[in-house]
Amino acid sequence: MPPPTGYSQCVPGSAPPVPTTTTSTPTTSSPPTPTQPGGAAPTGSQIRTVTSPVYHFYLQDKSGVPMLGPESSSARFTISGSISLNYANGTKSYLNVDSSSGALSLASTASTTGWGLEGDTIIIKNPRQLNFLACSTSDRNYYDVFLQINNQTPAGRSCNMVTMHLPCLC
Repeated sequence: MPPPTGYSQCVPGSAPPVPTTTTSTPTTSSPPTPTQPGGAAPTGSQIRTVTSPVYHFYLQDKSGVPMLGPESSSARFTISGSISLNYANGTKSYLNVDSSSGALSLASTASTTGWGLEGDTIIIKNPRQLNFLACSTSDRNYYDVFLQINNQTPAGRSCNMVTMHLPCLC
């Protein structure tokens, strides 16, 4: 049953809203095209930093090395004990950690299997660690990335402590 004339649900006793007609043209957008080997878009989620000054830099494969860089070249990952980088051609590389230096590497097999999530935050489960180091390179658009081990920083490097996250799931 329609509401009585002169009634508005928002403000009692006010007049009903005047009907309007609008015309809009639908728009579409596409996600950035990853620079992984050709074919269909890879599946999985991006992984990014959310701490200034390394704000919204994305984990990716840059010539076989895991680095933080621009979204336009970001990779897609699956997290399930290991972290796999999913290439468009269907192949995978696995994100591994050197337990003595914290250096991250990519390999065809997963030697680091303690990865997990706390909310949207990437962690190592045992021992629990969620801090990474983003170390500047000669290219201001890219950072080397390390898992922070104890309070070590790679010798002679300028680094910022960061956490890495899946994009907002809201």
